[in-house]
Amino acid sequence: MTPREERGLIIAALCKLQRKDGAWLVPSQSSSEKKYVVNLEAQTCSCPDHQETGFKCKHQFAVEFTLKRELSADGTVSETREITFAEKVTYTQNWPVYNEAQATEKHRFQVLLADLCRGVPTPPRTPGKQGRNKTLYADAIFAAVFKVYCTVSTRRFACDLKDAYERGYLSKSIHYNCVISYLENAALTPILHDLIVRSSLPLRAIETVFAPDSSGFSVSRFVRWYDEKYGVTRSGKDWVKVHAISGVKTNIVTAVTIEGRDAADCPQFKPLVEKTAENFAVKEVPADKAYLSHDNLELVQKLGGTAYIPFKSNSTSGEEGSLWEKMFFYFKFRQNEFLQHYHKRSNAESLFSAVKRKFGDNVRSRSDTAMKNEVLCKFLCHNICVVHHEHLELGIEPIFWPNESSGENPLVLPYMRPVS
Repeated sequence: MTPREERGLIIAALCKLQRKDGAWLVPSQSSSEKKYVVNLEAQTCSCPDHQETGFKCKHQFAVEFTLKRELSADGTVSETREITFAEKVTYTQNWPVYNEAQATEKHRFQVLLADLCRGVPTPPRTPGKQGRNKTLYADAIFAAVFKVYCTVSTRRFACDLKDAYERGYLSKSIHYNCVISYLENAALTPILHDLIVRSSLPLRAIETVFAPDSSGFSVSRFVRWYDEKYGVTRSGKDWVKVHAISGVKTNIVTAVTIEGRDAADCPQFKPLVEKTAENFAVKEVPADKAYLSHDNLELVQKLGGTAYIPFKSNSTSGEEGSLWEKMFFYFKFRQNEFLQHYHKRSNAESLFSAVKRKFGDNVRSRSDTAMKNEVLCKFLCHNICVVHHEHLELGIEPIFWPNESSGENPLVLPYMRPVS
């Protein structure tokens, strides 16, 4: 019995199902006031699970179980089907390593962040220009990222800044108010993007399966928008929408893009996967239906991998002999095997959950540039924490910048060449 069948059985046993106009009204487990409409003949349900995946949901199973019941003469209800519950899958945790990683993370985070920032040069000063010397980009990025990691206000961050300077992670003492101006510097945005990629490189030998997804981080301003699906005008907090792709074993982020808050997911698939393929061997890319397209399936195949993206209810087999047709029939006739690959994408949701729980699900900055940089800092913080943990658990050396004398390609943009 699958987990959906088990939940359907629980609904049939504990909830009252109503029949209306040839359909069934099935109560939601999350809200007693909400009910979903199930049509057994059409094999449809109005719940989000069935609408998004097209799979048979727990509400449809609940109706089937209800119909299979037999009413005895004494009024008792008996279930004639023999039921075997699937064993719950649990995952082990190496608690000694986890405890050590958490207990030493803040100190080790500063060491790794300083090492990551050392390869960021500051553009040369314009000849003849007067004024104070610019703050080194390495110092600016260290201060901004460390501030986001600490999740405190800039005033309360002053002590951490002073400690970092005394330990030699900063080349000069920095006033806490300067961190705000660093986040508002648009020149740091592409550098933060590349540092996220750079921070994932120590795990190149570990990750081969990558899952893209998107999520929003709320901001302090409010907006109004028209909901096309429900035909109503809504209002609420604005948000920064982030598109990220991560390895499913360690949740290391290999690429991030930030477009408009209403940017569609499908167009972001190509840049995320291509950026990942520059440094990693891409074997599988499980993603939800928002990323389904001919181009996306073919892109992963050209990179030597397979994209496991479920098809929509109105999808057809397409051109004979095409990759689309191959994956369509694989999805239809070997669904259990397909789902074993597809459900790896759940780790992408775990990634966003971890980032939001640890570094906050909102941003404090006010300007568009600062909000984008602050969100990028969150993902850079996450990557450094992952590298620290995997260093203790797997023994991977956290080397971000290769030794140039070894002849290895540093894989960085020209303005990010390590300084001597």
